[in-house]
Amino acid sequence: MEQTISTPIKPGLANIKLPSHNRLFWFPVLVVCAVVVFLLELGIGAVTIPVEGIISVLLGQEIADTTWRTIIVELRLPRTLAAMIGGAALGVAGLQLQTLFKNPLAGPWALGLTAGAQLGVALVVTTAAVIGSSILEKFAFMSNLSIVAGAMIGCFVVLLVMVSISKYVSTITLLIFGLMLGFLAQGLISVILHFTNESQGKIYGGWNDGSFAGVYWEHFPVLFPLVIVGLIGGWLMSKSLNAFLLGENYARSLGLSVKRTRLITLGCAVLLAGPVTAYCGPILFLGLIIPHLARGVFNTSDHRILIPAVMLLGATVAQAADLFVHLPWEKHFLHLNAVNALIGAPVVMWVILKNRKMRGFEM
Repeated sequence: MEQTISTPIKPGLANIKLPSHNRLFWFPVLVVCAVVVFLLELGIGAVTIPVEGIISVLLGQEIADTTWRTIIVELRLPRTLAAMIGGAALGVAGLQLQTLFKNPLAGPWALGLTAGAQLGVALVVTTAAVIGSSILEKFAFMSNLSIVAGAMIGCFVVLLVMVSISKYVSTITLLIFGLMLGFLAQGLISVILHFTNESQGKIYGGWNDGSFAGVYWEHFPVLFPLVIVGLIGGWLMSKSLNAFLLGENYARSLGLSVKRTRLITLGCAVLLAGPVTAYCGPILFLGLIIPHLARGVFNTSDHRILIPAVMLLGATVAQAADLFVHLPWEKHFLHLNAVNALIGAPVVMWVILKNRKMRGFEM
């Protein structure tokens, strides 16, 4: 029989269910799926590499074709790891924001976080154009940090604005406000980029398409630690987020500091969304749809289950989308966000139709 958490204070807490044998079954299934897609990512492309060759390269063993090592280590492995990290990070950030704002369509993109990060990166690119690339080349590592800092500051500023107004507006209004902030940021970006040179503008344009292929080994010393801190912080806040599901008053009745919990959760969301956006560009839909897919598969609202589930699902879906983009097509015009839209748009439509309040625009 399925266990539930119950309490005489708030019967709605029974909606948060503890893991059953059926839910635990899905974790090894998702691990296997993630590993299979990982091997496909490394093996499929303009040059097809067999599984035994992939394993030999990863283990540092002798291989039949020495070019395989270069293809995997220098090109495909960084891209695949970036997809895993990015999918997991954006999924957890989306889960935290949906819980914090009590909004099923909340996510880094819908709430304007992605646009804030884009604006921050645009400011960094413009500064680089003004200072001059020759000076920045002497401080390459600091240049990487400045891009991350710009993206994270942009995310955090937008989050503070959204938190400030969320207390006074409805769910629908908050989403519209987030979209308007995004359009405002896009307008500011166009004005800012007007003052850059052509080469810097092209660099920003390529980054703005969103791709995991632009992440290289030198980026991981910054990207990986920040995301890990955000994921650990999100996991440690699981019980607090469970209490938030039943409202701030209930959270206070458990002795939680609502303000502290909100700030820590927002900080984790910025640590997750900011660096990924800085290095991969604006990746759409993953932060929005992955939490809903995890809830559907595991049939629970318990963040102690959802956070690892979202990490696995996010890593798998992001890899699968990237794999589809990099299949050996005869003509290569596919973009990652186009593939994400094919997956994400139907999920968003399903969420809207399922949510009675959003379907009827009831305030």
